[in-house]
Amino acid sequence: MKSNPFSRREFLEKNAMGIGGVALAWMLQEQNQLSAAPATVALEPQSFELNPKVPAASPKAKAMISLFMHGGPSHVDLFDPKPELTKRHGQEYPGDIQYSFINRASKTLLGSPWEFKAHGQSGIPLSSLLPHTASIVDDICVIRSMHTGANGHEVSIRYWHGGIPGITGRPTLGSWITYGLGSESNDLPSYMVLTDPGGHPVDGVHNWSNGWMPSLFQGTVLRPKEPRIFNLTPPEYLRGGLQEQNLAFLRQLNEQHLSTHPGEHELESRIESYELAARMQTAATDALDLSQESEATKKLYGLDHPTTKEYGTRCLIARRLVERGVRFVQLFLGGQPWDNHNSIRSSLPAICHKTDQPSAALVKDLKSWGMLDSTLVHWGGGIGRLPVTENHGDPGKAGRDHNGQGFSCWLAGGGIKGGMTYGETDEFGHSAVVDRVTPNDYQATVLRLFGINHQKLSFLYNGQSNTITNNRPSRILEKILT
Repeated sequence: MKSNPFSRREFLEKNAMGIGGVALAWMLQEQNQLSAAPATVALEPQSFELNPKVPAASPKAKAMISLFMHGGPSHVDLFDPKPELTKRHGQEYPGDIQYSFINRASKTLLGSPWEFKAHGQSGIPLSSLLPHTASIVDDICVIRSMHTGANGHEVSIRYWHGGIPGITGRPTLGSWITYGLGSESNDLPSYMVLTDPGGHPVDGVHNWSNGWMPSLFQGTVLRPKEPRIFNLTPPEYLRGGLQEQNLAFLRQLNEQHLSTHPGEHELESRIESYELAARMQTAATDALDLSQESEATKKLYGLDHPTTKEYGTRCLIARRLVERGVRFVQLFLGGQPWDNHNSIRSSLPAICHKTDQPSAALVKDLKSWGMLDSTLVHWGGGIGRLPVTENHGDPGKAGRDHNGQGFSCWLAGGGIKGGMTYGETDEFGHSAVVDRVTPNDYQATVLRLFGINHQKLSFLYNGQSNTITNNRPSRILEKILT
């Protein structure tokens, strides 16, 4: 084999335009040996990597944790009290309703079985099902006027994550943020997903897809149980110098192949993934080691109780990942446990008991570490529930059908004003009627908090410039920003 298999021109091309140049620039930057300012967010970059970028505007948020609640939490039973609905319980709804399951439908109003009380200095009323969320009410902004305009799960979920209702194959919000800003960690993926032991959520991997972006920007999934990453520790006989030699040889082969296939972005992404995987052996082991946490912290998240232990563990891992520079973390639930078509009097309390304490603990813990100001936390699902009874008859079997016309979510930290509500639904909680918020408004606002203009962060695909909202109507929710 030749000692130098590349011509001078090939060597310069490889190191100026390939991942070798990126790696060199990153090392120099880490050692403060670059005099030039860091790169700004490029509109149409010709190469793809995860080196950190500085957004055009000053960011409030540096990281985000999304607690996505598949199935559609019932806002009128949790966040949006409706005295008129309670007063007219059992009467007929006076307007028109779009049902998902007409064979089980009715127009009989169902007042919430749970009491609402005002909490905190802000006096925001929350359901008795959310006692722990009530303890952080002054840190959150409850948006009561979410609107997708569609009742279906997948169509609304894809709207939330990808920017266009019902369309698959588009990059999700985490991919856009990772693409626009890169990674603050050299040793962990920038975009990580924590799934449920019960299985993937509805719509599966579409929830964290990179779409037509290179796979470098796809969410990296942690296993829902130990070991959370397979083969993280190499066998004893491969550790140390031998492993380093093997990785160096593999890197040489990959880079030689890349030099003969310029512009192969998936190949660049795969090489970067291999090298990241090697660096993760130490970093991920540390991030996932909860023995480092105090017993008080574990109890805060509910790790001492079987109902909250699993979700609390993932919420705590999310904080530890963000603490170590991970940019975007998503937590999902198996299936869609908030899809309370039947027996809502038992099914809704069950999922609240699982998630309420860990969700609130995450906000409290971030705040205690001084991280809440720079970490945006989102809690919510793709749709809400209707104010009328589904399966009307036996009160114990009654539930609520889908509702994408008006529902609630909440945000905290990362530049969000706490202790406030935003928007309103009508007197029955059916439709958003004041300050209606679409997923595109949400996406535009989130990107603003990261210092990114959602109309300017674009990706060239099939000769067309694409953004997360693709010129759909969208606005920044200025009133909820600090």
